[in-house]
Amino acid sequence: MLIETELTPNPATIKFLPGREVMGTGTRDFATPEEAEASPLADALFGLGDVTGVFFGGHFISVTIAPGSEWSDVKPDVLATLLEHFSANMPLFTPGSAAGISVPSDADSFTDAPEDAEIVEQIRELIDTRVRPAVANDGGDIIYRGFDKGTVYLKMQGACSGCPSSTATLKNGIEQLLKHYVPEVTEVRAV
Repeated sequence: MLIETELTPNPATIKFLPGREVMGTGTRDFATPEEAEASPLADALFGLGDVTGVFFGGHFISVTIAPGSEWSDVKPDVLATLLEHFSANMPLFTPGSAAGISVPSDADSFTDAPEDAEIVEQIRELIDTRVRPAVANDGGDIIYRGFDKGTVYLKMQGACSGCPSSTATLKNGIEQLLKHYVPEVTEVRAV
């Protein structure tokens, strides 16, 4: 089995492509070792010590390392962990009952005003069709969190979270795109 790697705009994050589906639908972001306990793979990656973030996309895994860590030291262990997991066809998530499932909090979500429904629909469509595919190429994801008085709130995940160029992407890319197609948008902010 060959696992390809791609650099991302975030120097602390590398995108690993195992040549097979990782998540059938959706994405999953693990920001702490406690969150990673839901996945044997994420748990093993955090167990390496230098890993501070794991993100599962459709056909990739993005791994983020701690400041001061060097990819030249960590990459062989990450690759070995991924090879072992995928070669053994291990499950991505720990099987369990509904009692063991925790749903991430939407504390950073906003309730959209009913009168903004058409605007929100346009924003969501642009994000899903134009923004998310481009961001996935860089090993991350952007999730819509709300629209309030002209401001669009987005959550950045994976390689996008903590990326030095994420502010430029947000302001110069996403904000300009949304303003062009949806005149009601005045600003885009990360939450």
